[in-house]
Amino acid sequence: MRHQVTRRDFMTTTAAAGVGLMALGQLQAAGSSHRIKKALIGKPTRKNLAAWKEAGFDGMESNDWKASPETAAKAKDTADELGMRIHSLLRGWTNFNNPDPKVVAKDIASVETALRAAQGYGADAILLVPCRVGKLDMPKPEDFDIEFNEKTCHVTRVAEGDNAPYEAYIKAQNLATDMTRKAVERLIPMAEETGVIIALENVWNNLWVKPKLAAHFISSFQSPWVKSYFDIGNHVKYAMPEQWIQALGKLIVKLHVKDFTIKRSAPRGGSFVDIRDGDVNWPRVMKELDKIGYDGWMTIEGSGRLSVEERSKRLDLIIAGK
Repeated sequence: MRHQVTRRDFMTTTAAAGVGLMALGQLQAAGSSHRIKKALIGKPTRKNLAAWKEAGFDGMESNDWKASPETAAKAKDTADELGMRIHSLLRGWTNFNNPDPKVVAKDIASVETALRAAQGYGADAILLVPCRVGKLDMPKPEDFDIEFNEKTCHVTRVAEGDNAPYEAYIKAQNLATDMTRKAVERLIPMAEETGVIIALENVWNNLWVKPKLAAHFISSFQSPWVKSYFDIGNHVKYAMPEQWIQALGKLIVKLHVKDFTIKRSAPRGGSFVDIRDGDVNWPRVMKELDKIGYDGWMTIEGSGRLSVEERSKRLDLIIAGK
């Protein structure tokens, strides 16, 4: 792993090429040390920032997306004073596929609020989950075999053989794709205005569950303001993280760090566990991240049973390829 760390330490800012315009400059400025940076998720209080700094973290992902630009700017000042950075903002779930236009409009407005808050924090991206579907017949995680129309991103099948049992799910998937596209396209001008990337996350929302489809959908926006917030542990039950990293490549602008143990007989295909206790092959993950030139932020989500110090130590081991 020593060779990988050396290359990451001395990687030129051209590794971030294609991120785009102002956000490109922000990401490079934040990564001027040319090394992976460590963060946790939480409220950007002085107490949290100081404690996490002491434990060896470089910054935070704020979960206070409703903060006014003024409040966010004050938090940024506090972080700057402590030598920390609020690098991203967790907006989370929205309902862009809701049949009620008023609900969609309200959630689009909420993302605009989050973008302005992120600008105040000095963050260069927000994490966005555009929608979800549920309570529909779907293949088991290991049985997904998706084919899709590359022009529309519409799914034509989700498993081998007879897809009639999954007709409602396929319809819901394609509707979610279309409505998400409309909503995100409305938000791109605000993203450009604030200099904040809309980073779509892979979560358990039953949508875009395979690497190729997810990568194609995100890249289809053809915008430097729409990228991927890749959660390393979220979709292990569908495909191992290294496959996701290979597919998403330079679309990845942020990383969440989680771990997962696969158990096919379990109702949800397995369970989340503390980082380095599951089935994620961390040396392989770091190798693939090195291949795409990633030297940004790794933010731990979960593992709350561990102390802040233990989480920091385990993330250090992950970054070291262990």
